[in-house]
Amino acid sequence: MLVFHPNSKPWHQYVPTNLHSHTTSSTLYKTRILPFHIANTLNEGKQPKQSSAGKIKRLVLTQEGRTKLNTYPDREFYAYPRFVTHVDDGFISTLTNIYKERLRPSWEILDLMSSWISHLPKEVTYKKVVGHGLNAQELAKNSQLDYFFVKDLNQDQKLELESCSFDAVLCTVSVQYLQQPEKVFAEVFRVLRPGGAFIVSFSNRLFYEKAISAWRDGTGYGRVQLVVQYFQCVEGFTQPEIIRKLPATGGAQEDKSPFSWIRKLLGLLSGSDPFYAVIAYKNFRPTYE
Repeated sequence: MLVFHPNSKPWHQYVPTNLHSHTTSSTLYKTRILPFHIANTLNEGKQPKQSSAGKIKRLVLTQEGRTKLNTYPDREFYAYPRFVTHVDDGFISTLTNIYKERLRPSWEILDLMSSWISHLPKEVTYKKVVGHGLNAQELAKNSQLDYFFVKDLNQDQKLELESCSFDAVLCTVSVQYLQQPEKVFAEVFRVLRPGGAFIVSFSNRLFYEKAISAWRDGTGYGRVQLVVQYFQCVEGFTQPEIIRKLPATGGAQEDKSPFSWIRKLLGLLSGSDPFYAVIAYKNFRPTYE
């Protein structure tokens, strides 16, 4: 069901055939809802943009690797807003600097699995930023979003967005919760324009009970390689680029105390956060002067 969002601007996006159905899998927030017959005429006479690849070549995860300790629907877990940052200032600063280097003001950006803050540089105004997440209250508070929609990607991986409609897709400290990452990465490929970037960043923090088994059981290196495989399993992405920024030697070590599992369940870990990002492009990596 489409719902109004008071701070959004009109946005003509992909219109599913069940636009007025109350059972649609995602919720789009924008200023107004166009009548169905008008919305359908927006793209009349236009040929759909075709992607040169994007099919899934192989599955990365086993069925066991996709399992979670908390098997209740994610919409229930994220029903209440959490207006907190899940990584430290050093991680956020590193990520924002990468966005400054890799994203251009003229771009249209999709912030996948977003929250009340996107960590984009505040001094830059992008052409359009669309947010996605599981809590409407968090997304509504995010001043960097022009529009947002609510959808559970573990229930339905299809993005009701036009193909080749974004210059960049971001996924910040959330990839660990995807149970069907292969399908999500294939959808990201579809909505990216040729040369578009997909930036996946993460640390060692997580809601332990909601992270998939393959992630919970992995090391920092293993998790990086897992995300690399997510990219490599979709035909058409460039060779993934890995960026690491680890705490200085002598910093806080992993908590191995008897109560560390409680902290993991709460998504709390001590010490400086390691920074990891894996970046790949659709078809090719563009160069800019």
